[in-house]
Amino acid sequence: MSMKKNVFIFDMDGVIIDSEPIWREAQIAVLSAQNITITAQDCIQYTMGKRIDDVALTWCQLYNLTVNPKQIETNILDAVVQLIAEKGAAKVGLYELLNFLVANKYTIALATSSSLRIIDAVFDKLQIASFFTHIGSADNEEFGKPHPAVYIKVYKKLGYTPQQCIILEDSVTGMIAGKAAAITTLVIPENPNDPRFSLADEKLNSMLEVITYLQA
Repeated sequence: MSMKKNVFIFDMDGVIIDSEPIWREAQIAVLSAQNITITAQDCIQYTMGKRIDDVALTWCQLYNLTVNPKQIETNILDAVVQLIAEKGAAKVGLYELLNFLVANKYTIALATSSSLRIIDAVFDKLQIASFFTHIGSADNEEFGKPHPAVYIKVYKKLGYTPQQCIILEDSVTGMIAGKAAAITTLVIPENPNDPRFSLADEKLNSMLEVITYLQA
């Protein structure tokens, strides 16, 4: 890397916790209650990486649902929180990477499309709150990812430039947000064959590889 990075910014869903399957399970269940059948692939195609209000609106528009999108949003959130508590698990290498970042004096931040309610559920389940200096939720922004607002706010709040930051993402939506914020963006893609990930600064297989990348 050309310049010493001071801030490491994590996305959450699919990066810190293996929650993308949980989100899909929740969406499938909630829509099933509306007599709509969707698949995991539909979730990947239409809603992965989006903010919860965008997720609910997407399904309501796709299937012309008469139910209020806010109700769909609440139902999905309820299901996700319950599933995280039941079976949420850290992604491989999370604790090793967090300890490496602390040992090397990085400021650690979170910038996620998820709501504070989901963040609390994840941090509680994985016991990682103490590692993070700043938590940014797209809940607090006018626009969610792929808009870069959530990333821009993090580095401004911490008093750094984009050049001093590095981002870890797993979705195309998040990667676009990171690049739009002019920040070095690493990806551990759920689907490594997606050609759009060639936009990332580096494509890696796990957080253990992120440590190797940072040591280079």
